[in-house]
Amino acid sequence: MNEAAKPLVPGRRETTVEVHRPTPLVPMPSAPVVPVQPGTISAVTSVVLPDGRVVTGYALEPAKPEPVAAKPPVSRAAVNIALGGIGFGAVCGGLFLLTAFITALTALITQLITLAAVIFGGWVAVQVLSASGHRSGTTVNIRKAVFKRNHFHG
Repeated sequence: MNEAAKPLVPGRRETTVEVHRPTPLVPMPSAPVVPVQPGTISAVTSVVLPDGRVVTGYALEPAKPEPVAAKPPVSRAAVNIALGGIGFGAVCGGLFLLTAFITALTALITQLITLAAVIFGGWVAVQVLSASGHRSGTTVNIRKAVFKRNHFHG
């Protein structure tokens, strides 16, 4: 069954190619099929194949689909109540968040006002305390001052 191949390109060496041809199988006489009643199938079943081999295994029953139960229709009132409950929950959550935001904003404003009062009070205290220790400038004796036509003459 070997056949030599012709060279593909002139001027090159020839190579030998083996061609394998499959051997046909001889059909075996098939075993007669014996009908078996469903009540007589044992837990383990043996089957004789056409080529004489015996296969042993468990018999399986075909799967039966479960009957589809009809769903009861949902009433519109039940749907409306469910949606109303979801909406009520969303509104309550939103009001809670709004209240928490307003409370936090109030606390922030209060802290900013307190900070401004402390800074301004400190600035005033520094001005008052530094003015009493500072002696430069003009000293006016108010007892001797004279006011003429809304003008101060010292």
